[in-house]
Amino acid sequence: MPAIPELPDPLSDGLLALRFAGERDIPEILIAYQDDPRLHLHLGEERPPSGAQLGRRAEHADAEREAGRHATLTILAPGSEDCRGQLDVHHIDWDHARASLGIWVAPQARNQGLATHALRLAARWLFDGCALARLQLLTEPDNQAMTHAASSAGFVHEGVLREYGRERGRRIDLAIMSLLPRDLTR
Repeated sequence: MPAIPELPDPLSDGLLALRFAGERDIPEILIAYQDDPRLHLHLGEERPPSGAQLGRRAEHADAEREAGRHATLTILAPGSEDCRGQLDVHHIDWDHARASLGIWVAPQARNQGLATHALRLAARWLFDGCALARLQLLTEPDNQAMTHAASSAGFVHEGVLREYGRERGRRIDLAIMSLLPRDLTR
């Protein structure tokens, strides 16, 4: 399993930048969970994470990237080092050259196109720098903000996976959207 390669530090398109997540992001992440009491639910978590839990995740991040299993990218506003959200690259299948993405944006940074730009910027790096051939994301079918951001980034709606996930003790439907390298040119 190959390691996830380093990012140009930071990866930028002039509208936003992405860098690997780190402990310095923890205060803004905790504020985002505080400002949006439902954020953890949208991310499939039972409860918001504590600072200690976020610290443990940060401690294991380098090993996860080196093992090629997972990477979390922090979304930065232009000229800022403050976390405005994060994009997770997970369920990486190197044999089939595909991965899943998840993304969240802090409440004060929403409705500015950050999710769309972050998805597009990360996709270019994942296709070119990591040699992946397919990206996908799963979201609740009624999550209009996510489906809009993903569609704007070039993702194509493939359908709904009925009762595909399990959250908080119940089965839930998940919409699946995918992006191929050729979709970025549309």
